[in-house]
Amino acid sequence: MKSSQKSLDARPPGEPALSHSSPEAAEGRGLLRRLGLLDSSLLVVGAVLGSGIFMTTGLIAETLPSPGLILLVWLTGALITVCGALSFAELGAMFPGSGGQYIYLREAYGPGLAFFFGWGFFWVIECGGVAALAVGFADYLEALLPGFAPGASILKFQGAGISYVLTAGQLVGAAAIIAVSAVNFFGIRIGVFFQNIFAASRTLALAGVAVLGLLIGRKAGIASSSDFFGGLSLFDFKAFGLAVLTVLWAYDGWYALNCTAEEVRNPRKNIPLGLILGTLIVAAVYLVLNVVYLAALPMGRIKGTLRIGEAAVGQMFGTGAARLFAGLIALSIFGCLSASIVYGPRVFYAMAKDGLFFKSLASIHPRFRVPGRALAAQAAWSCILCLSGTFKTLIEYDVFALVLFFALTGLAVIVLRFRRPEAARPYRAWGYPVLPVVFILANLAVFLITLWMQPLQSLLGCLVLAAGIPAYFFWRNAQKHRS
Repeated sequence: MKSSQKSLDARPPGEPALSHSSPEAAEGRGLLRRLGLLDSSLLVVGAVLGSGIFMTTGLIAETLPSPGLILLVWLTGALITVCGALSFAELGAMFPGSGGQYIYLREAYGPGLAFFFGWGFFWVIECGGVAALAVGFADYLEALLPGFAPGASILKFQGAGISYVLTAGQLVGAAAIIAVSAVNFFGIRIGVFFQNIFAASRTLALAGVAVLGLLIGRKAGIASSSDFFGGLSLFDFKAFGLAVLTVLWAYDGWYALNCTAEEVRNPRKNIPLGLILGTLIVAAVYLVLNVVYLAALPMGRIKGTLRIGEAAVGQMFGTGAARLFAGLIALSIFGCLSASIVYGPRVFYAMAKDGLFFKSLASIHPRFRVPGRALAAQAAWSCILCLSGTFKTLIEYDVFALVLFFALTGLAVIVLRFRRPEAARPYRAWGYPVLPVVFILANLAVFLITLWMQPLQSLLGCLVLAAGIPAYFFWRNAQKHRS
């Protein structure tokens, strides 16, 4: 055991200590391992199952007007995600510390690349995603609170070339971020307890909707299994690639467990199992719900329909059921927001602990044993993005970087097999090297298609990441001085 730990901790002179080892926990200053297998699996489900599945199929149908192609693109997203989960499972069991991809990229390629992942993760990917979920929750809150108008203007300003409108939905979104962050401040067990309730209840509710819809719901869509395969001849590579990107965004968050690995009990067993079970549950829910959509609605009504989930339930059970389903979507988005707020701060904590982010974010609350300042920083920046309304633009800029970092993390499995063959690997990725390579190539393909189809957004995303260059050298020099 000692020799295995030594191989994991080996690092070049001057490099910061690895975040996956936590002697502070033994001294009463670090994170505690309090999450079991059920918590781990539901965290994955909760972090993924938000608004994407209820809103994206109609958009995909605009460019892929075929039931077979729609199911194929969702199945492709499921296979890519499962391949990623199997790859991340090896890395998570190998480095069971907070930080997830940040740790794996650092160990495979050095601190520079890891930093730029964390930089984009804080300023855009994670906090922008939290802001988007919060505003999405406010948009659907009308179903639970009749009379609430998320688009109602609270404040308007126009002058000096600046135009700004603050809506009720933005205020409610910011309030939701603050409330959920406050709950998580009192310990991961409390935060995960509420997250588990939301994840389990909405998964069961969606399963009930799917079963009842397929058995007794009024259907106006495809009538037989053979209809699912219609229109496959309309396949277009570029359109399919962009659709896969949309689907991968709907699957985003499946790596949540890796970010919180330092708080998982028996991580060598529960991280791989939690990742695999969680992603398989989500993939099954996504595929079944798309079958329900295609059975409920004709393709002409699916195309361009943003609230596809409500439309399908309304067709099967009536307008009253559609309104109840919209309330379920609101709770689903709120649950996804809760899970996202749990895992994000652990990445920023790991960066700060390595001296590559704001130093204060490396602190752990002495009583509640959470990265309280990292949690507060995430809440503050997410609220700013939420109130400013800029999060949608920022996410568009950096979405290409997300799949690129996925590809590099998948490659890290192979790189570390060669660079550290002697390191302890409690779990070895099933299907190695084929499935990690599938994950790498799929993400690279989506990355190249994004560059091809959205060059301006990709260029601006590069500028967002490039803004981290002076910050990296500042923190890197400060780290060397401390050493």
